[in-house]
Amino acid sequence: MVRKMTHDINQGLSEGPTSPQHPLLPANAFQARASLDKLRLDNRRPNDPTLNDFKQNELTKKVRLTKVTSPAPRALWRELLRADPEALPTQSPEWLDCLCALERYEDASRFYTFEDGQHLLLPLVTRRGLPSALSVQSSFPHAWGMGGVISRGEVTKEHLVAVFADLAATPSLSVSLLPNPRHGALWRAAAPTGVTRIPRRAHVIDLEGGFEKVWAERFSKNTRTAVRKAERLGVEVESDTTGRLVPIFYGLYRRSIDRWAEQQREPRWLAHRRANWRDPFDKLEHIAEYLGASSRVWVAWHRGQPVAASLMLIGTNSDEIMGAMDKPLAAPLNANDLLQKAVIEDACRAGCRYHHLGESGASVGLARFKERFGAQAYPYEEYCLERFPVSKLDIGLRSVIKRVIGFKDA
Repeated sequence: MVRKMTHDINQGLSEGPTSPQHPLLPANAFQARASLDKLRLDNRRPNDPTLNDFKQNELTKKVRLTKVTSPAPRALWRELLRADPEALPTQSPEWLDCLCALERYEDASRFYTFEDGQHLLLPLVTRRGLPSALSVQSSFPHAWGMGGVISRGEVTKEHLVAVFADLAATPSLSVSLLPNPRHGALWRAAAPTGVTRIPRRAHVIDLEGGFEKVWAERFSKNTRTAVRKAERLGVEVESDTTGRLVPIFYGLYRRSIDRWAEQQREPRWLAHRRANWRDPFDKLEHIAEYLGASSRVWVAWHRGQPVAASLMLIGTNSDEIMGAMDKPLAAPLNANDLLQKAVIEDACRAGCRYHHLGESGASVGLARFKERFGAQAYPYEEYCLERFPVSKLDIGLRSVIKRVIGFKDA
């Protein structure tokens, strides 16, 4: 059972009567473990083009955090989700509920109130059944997509400095954050000294102007040619929101695992074991159940046989979270090009501004494929606030295992 607690930075932390300004929030709180009022904020703006969505003058404001409510009230969560033009489907309460239903996590989301009128919502989960000193909190766990904050207005570095300070003051053993890649530079500027930083890279397509503009100006000429070839060869694409196509998708996904294992020089049994832990079949079934029409499985067919598939989430923006194909069948047909065209067109039709294509890592081939559709690379970082260097040990152990088996990042 999750208890709702509210930090009142002026009075301390408690469970009490509601505030007249925020009727869903308790008015009192018990003493915060760290004084956020005395934060010394660094107002330097990094020279990074990915900050182009944030106003220069916003980054110089002084802000003060006044309340933190956890778990976040669902009504306020959904209000911010609707208001934030950068919000991702994985930042929705339905996504968090899906995660908690499948794995041993519970809602630890945090709703932040600032003196300047700003409100932030951080989707966050914590492992069930662990004492506070051993708790592990994530936004989000591995293979569960992007977390980070959503808001009603402009987010400044100072707002994120306060979020980091609040999380560092919790008794948790570790807290990890995987933010929206488009906000990577802002999070980088706010991250405290000593936090573990794990470099990431993702690709995002700007859908501004609608599909006709994306098709004409962002798809490469070769990609448009490949799409037309797939159509001439009889490739057909369909989508479903009921879960009917999940078994089809998963069959293609398992074939993809075999191909990836060969490319990476990884034993096939190990590749399948990792995939079953990361993305089991029932995970996809849960996503279809909890997200409903916001979850769409797309499949490309040729002569009645599935050759490529994609799992896509739709909200204010879209997020393509998984893909799979039978490459020997799909590649000669350019089926994946036609599939991507259909997915991106659907995102435009739904009114999405950005289409997220997920992690690209250091893969040159994957990055090149995404960029053919107009995607831009966004370097960003995952952050780990830890009392014990768990993430560094994990990275080190993985590196040793990769060297032993001759693993090669594809």
